[in-house]
Amino acid sequence: MRRTVKEFRHAKGQRLVYLTAYDYPTARLAAGAGVDAILVGDSLGMVVLGYPSTVPVTLEEMLHHTKAARRGAPDTFLVADLPYLSYATLDRALFAAERLLKEGGADAVKLEGGEEVAEIVFGLSRAGVPVLGHVGLTPQTASQLGGYRLQGRRPEEAERILKGAMALEEAGAYGVVLEMVPKGLAKEITERLSIHTVGIGAGSHTDAQILVFHDVVGLYGEFKPRFVKRYLEGGKLFLEALSQYVQEVREGVFPGEEHSF
Repeated sequence: MRRTVKEFRHAKGQRLVYLTAYDYPTARLAAGAGVDAILVGDSLGMVVLGYPSTVPVTLEEMLHHTKAARRGAPDTFLVADLPYLSYATLDRALFAAERLLKEGGADAVKLEGGEEVAEIVFGLSRAGVPVLGHVGLTPQTASQLGGYRLQGRRPEEAERILKGAMALEEAGAYGVVLEMVPKGLAKEITERLSIHTVGIGAGSHTDAQILVFHDVVGLYGEFKPRFVKRYLEGGKLFLEALSQYVQEVREGVFPGEEHSF
C-alpha cells in the first residue's frame, strides 16, 4: 500500500528506504524490493541520458521518465525532481509541479536549496504540493559550491546548511535530503527537525537513506562515490551476457532448434 505524505512527515527514526528509478523496469524492481519511496531524480541526466551533469535535464524529460516509473511502481510513493531553473519563480514551480503530479503521477516534488528557495517551497505547499527539500551538496549548482565535494566542513557552511534545512521545514517541506555532509552535522539537523531527513553520503543518523539505482547495482561504469555501496557488479554481468550472445550468433550456436518454430 502506498505511503502518504502525512506518514512521511512523521517518519522520525523509522529507517526508511528511498531509491532512484527512472523507467518502468527499474521502478518495478525497486517496488518489488520493498522500498518506501522512489525518486525520479534529475540524476537521470547522467546515468540514463549521458549528460555531463543534471543541468541540461528538461521538464519534458523529467515528465517522460516520471510517467514510466509510475507505470512500473503504481503502489509506491513517487517523488519527482524539479529540473534546473524550473522553480526560479513560483509561477514556474507551480507549472512544473502541476505537470509532474497531474500528468506524471508523482506524489511529491523535490527541489534543491535552503533559505533561498524557502519562499518557493511555501508557495508550493500552500497550493497543496508536497515538497521534499534538498540541502548540502546540490548537484544543480555544484559548480558554485566548488564541485562535487563534501559540504558543511567549515562552521559557516554547516550553519548555512542547518539554517537552510530549518527554513525548508518552516516553509512546509515534508522532508529534507542531506547530501554529502559530515555525519555529525546530519545528526544535528535530524535531531533539530521534526520532519524526516533523507541521507546520501551523510552517515547513519538520518531517518532515511537514498542511493542511485545504477550505483547500487553497478551499472554506472567504474565511477563509485565513497558513500556508495555496490550490491552487484551488474555492468560486468551484463557485458559478459551480451558478449556471449554476440559470440554465439557469430559461431552459429544461437538460435538453436529449441529457439525455432
